[in-house]
Amino acid sequence: MDLQGKRIAILAEDDYQELELWYPLLRFKEAGAAVQVVGPGRSDVHRSKLGYPVKVDLPADQARAEDFDAIVVPGGYAPDRMRTSEAMVGLVREADRQGKVVAAICHAGWVLISAGILRGRRATCVANIKDDLVNAGATYVDEEVVVDGNLITSRTPPDLPAFCRAIIDALSRR
Repeated sequence: MDLQGKRIAILAEDDYQELELWYPLLRFKEAGAAVQVVGPGRSDVHRSKLGYPVKVDLPADQARAEDFDAIVVPGGYAPDRMRTSEAMVGLVREADRQGKVVAAICHAGWVLISAGILRGRRATCVANIKDDLVNAGATYVDEEVVVDGNLITSRTPPDLPAFCRAIIDALSRR
């Protein structure tokens, strides 16, 4: 599917999960999307759990939800850091309010919780934060990808093909 003309932000922070950031980033670029890595603004480069660097294109305090068609939040331990950045959390909250695609995988559910966008919605995540999602008001579903309106969630790296397909499908209908 063609993502020409689509703009996607992928959030980054230290300790991100390698596949959960790079697989979507490369997949969406391959499909023709303009992809920007958005960081909290304290560094131009963030390192994965294994030390792989990713360069930040835009600090979160300069990112505007209306400039993107989708916001993708990778997992790892980065979401625990991301949720302390009001600019990153606010970007996710505002993108959801505008009906943009908001996609999160693995521990990225923590950012959705901090953004306050899960109450009454179906979502999935890595099993060890399931209780956090439920306590935030979500209905937890143990499936490789869960789509609830503009919200797309997945559990772990083996779910990445389904996760990316769901995001591409959602963007192709907009």
